[in-house]
Amino acid sequence: MSRRQIGLFFGSFNPVHTGHMILANFMATQTSLDEVWIVVSPQNPFKKRGSLARDHDRLHLVELAIGDTPGLRASRVEFDLPKPSYTIDTLAVLRDRHREYDFSLIMGSDNLASLPKWKNADIILRDYHIHVYRRPEYPAGELSGHPHVTVYDAPLMRLSATYVRNCLREGKSIRYLVPEAVVAELEKSGLYRR
Repeated sequence: MSRRQIGLFFGSFNPVHTGHMILANFMATQTSLDEVWIVVSPQNPFKKRGSLARDHDRLHLVELAIGDTPGLRASRVEFDLPKPSYTIDTLAVLRDRHREYDFSLIMGSDNLASLPKWKNADIILRDYHIHVYRRPEYPAGELSGHPHVTVYDAPLMRLSATYVRNCLREGKSIRYLVPEAVVAELEKSGLYRR
């Protein structure tokens, strides 16, 4: 029996939006992956913590966005790891905890281009497959030809979490920008409005 293929989609998801969910669902249903785990990162080493909502609030919104969608799952694995989170450390923990799965990464072509700056990038490229969604404004670069890299033309939205947060702060509608369950929770909680 073949091992289940799990794609890890890392991000701040501050908040999760429709663009994230389209990509996660594309990877779960139109690639060789069996499942996509949306990994909520407490702190990306390349980003400032400033405007981040609390870890558990962002995870809760991801869980609401997923609902009962087959093939998608929220992960809080990085919550208990040292900050900032380094992908290679998270991969080691997951590999140790779930020996029955094969893990791979999901990222945009912008992240693939910056991968050489990551901690232990050579080990990531050697030991893990990387599923890359092409972003037109960011060429995938020389790593797109690596044997462990597969590049996809996934459906993309020009939508950012910053835009969603700005709409919330300004009292503008976020309907259709985030999944319905997330709209309801953000309206109820007032998160990002203050």
